[in-house]
Amino acid sequence: MPRPIRCRRIEQLPVYRSFSPDDVVATQSVCMTVDEFEALRLLDNEGLTQEACAARMNVARTTVTAMYDSARKKLADALVNGKRLLITGGHWAYEPVRLRQSITEKGNNTMRIAVTYDDGEIFQHFGHTAQFKLYDVEDGKIVSEQVVDTNGSGHGALAGFLQAAKADALICGGIGMGAQMALADVGIRLYAGVQGAADAAAKALAEGTLDYDPNARCDHHEHHDGDCGHDHCADHHCAGN
Repeated sequence: MPRPIRCRRIEQLPVYRSFSPDDVVATQSVCMTVDEFEALRLLDNEGLTQEACAARMNVARTTVTAMYDSARKKLADALVNGKRLLITGGHWAYEPVRLRQSITEKGNNTMRIAVTYDDGEIFQHFGHTAQFKLYDVEDGKIVSEQVVDTNGSGHGALAGFLQAAKADALICGGIGMGAQMALADVGIRLYAGVQGAADAAAKALAEGTLDYDPNARCDHHEHHDGDCGHDHCADHHCAGN
């Protein structure tokens, strides 16, 4: 019986999940897993050693070597042969970010709504929001509110920030497909394409009357349209993710 694959710890989910050449229509796709992407990010973007990368991902150095080699070969295949590169799937568990501020404890029967926030209004670009306003809802009514700073967290960390804040739902304006997938990965329901006052939107969601656009997204984010044709690209997230 083969040994079960150990979950790889992911600190930052990929924001951009799909890359295609501009000068040809890609007819074939290459699928890079999220854990392979993380190894590539830590080694080539952050400049870590393989030992440091292994410690961050909670795996052996030989596992990092294997993931890195696989990621580089897939990247080369996409670049040299004009294939579409998709980032999805793998064996991983997401590491929530550490909050730098105190957040009100959420009750067992409470739904927590997060809203991208700017001076009372819904901020229209999820990835650049400097604040969230959190609303705790019980029996269809808002029972507490709190404004929290994101402390400069970028697209890839905001899903982890909301997970650490124990948010169940997010109301926002525009949002990229990668960020949508990151929120889905951590189990946060998305209500996008909403404008106007944050308080009014949260109240409407609590009452089940919120008008939102499930297809709203930031136009500059490329999207991933599903299966890339490889059996190993199915999402195999580890327990607790």
